[in-house]
Amino acid sequence: MIIITSTLSYLRTNRALFLSLLIIITIGFYSKFYNGSAHAWVNNSLGGVFYEIFWCLVLALFFKRLKPLTIALIVLSLTCILEFMQLWHPPLLELLRGNFIGVTILGNSFTWSDLPYYFVGSLAGYFWINKISKKHDVS
Repeated sequence: MIIITSTLSYLRTNRALFLSLLIIITIGFYSKFYNGSAHAWVNNSLGGVFYEIFWCLVLALFFKRLKPLTIALIVLSLTCILEFMQLWHPPLLELLRGNFIGVTILGNSFTWSDLPYYFVGSLAGYFWINKISKKHDVS
C-alpha cells in the first residue's frame, strides 16, 4: 500500500514533466517518420531540437535539485560529445548503432550542421523546464 501511495504521489508531483515527455516523444518520433515537404530536414536536423528537449525533460524528472540551466548545459555538452563520437566506429558502437533505437540515441554520422539544432533544443529545454518548475513552485 505504501508503494502505491508513494508512486501516485510521485506521478502527481511530476505530471507536468510526464505529460511533457509524452508530447515530446510523440513529436520526436513523428519527426523521424515525417514524409511531407522538407522531410529530409525534419527527419535529420529538426529532430535534434526534440532530442535535446527530451533529454532535458528526462534529467529534470530524475535530478530535481539541478537548475534548468545546469540541465540544459549538461544535455548540450553530452549530445555534442555524442555527435563527435559519430566519427569513431569501434565494433561496440557499431553494434549499438545497428538498430533504430541505437541510431536514434547515438546517431550514425557526424554532421556539423546538427550542432546549432542541439543549441536551439537545449535552449528550448531550458525554457520548458523553467516554465514547469515556476508553475510548480506557485501551486
